Amino acid sequence: MDCSVSNALPKPKAISVNGVVISRETIAQEVQNHPADKPIHAWQAAARALVVRELLLQEATRLGIATEALSDPDGRRETAEEAAMRALVEREVKTPEPDEAACQRFYEQNIQRFRLGDLYEVAHILIAAPRGDQTARASARESAETILAAVKADPAAFADMASNHSACSTSAVNGGRLGQIARGQTVTEFEAALERMQPGEMAIVETRYGYHVVRLDRHAVGKTLPFELAKERIAGYLAASVQHRSLAQYISILAGQAEITGFSLVGTGTPLVQ
Repeated sequence: MDCSVSNALPKPKAISVNGVVISRETIAQEVQNHPADKPIHAWQAAARALVVRELLLQEATRLGIATEALSDPDGRRETAEEAAMRALVEREVKTPEPDEAACQRFYEQNIQRFRLGDLYEVAHILIAAPRGDQTARASARESAETILAAVKADPAAFADMASNHSACSTSAVNGGRLGQIARGQTVTEFEAALERMQPGEMAIVETRYGYHVVRLDRHAVGKTLPFELAKERIAGYLAASVQHRSLAQYISILAGQAEITGFSLVGTGTPLVQ
């Protein structure tokens, strides 16, 4: 079978904006800027970006907009076309700055976004067993129960048990201690068990890796970032969101007034503005 056929980019219809043709070669060059899971999706995103670019450039020309190109802190300078599109958007797309009341409402409605994560000081002894091997899992569970009983009877023995029996080589040399861990640093089933445990408690936790004898030494409850510290970040987020919606609406208006052939800005599954 010729695999090149299934991986080839689709051959699109001719695309034009008010009579200005966007060639297949131009789209093919633009594709590299739009990574996607399938070639067709990358092609659609590239075509959309070029259609939007042509709409903005034509409108900037119609309005006679010209401006000096700017440079970024690294010395990269805008092209004349990039400068014209930026000046057009600055002139035509007005977005109000979010006031403090709007920021406060967002903060209250999304309070979990501003919660600093909990920290757990944990030690464990891992008895490893493949997930699909039921015999090995049963044996690992039995070993974990024996170890748990031993360390409950003599908590000082935990470090030696970790050194002699844990399959986690990184923590075994430290008496089983994992140090401080936060959400996202371990597998979900391990995290869920920590959330149920109390400091000083020892328990058996099953994960994809096997069975862990876990000791929770300390739980530092996360704090919520005060509004005053979050306000600037919220304002930036809200301003960017409003600007994106306003720009998408402006481009929709331009598209509605233009004659676009070979491509539709509606329903291709990619954002109007990238």
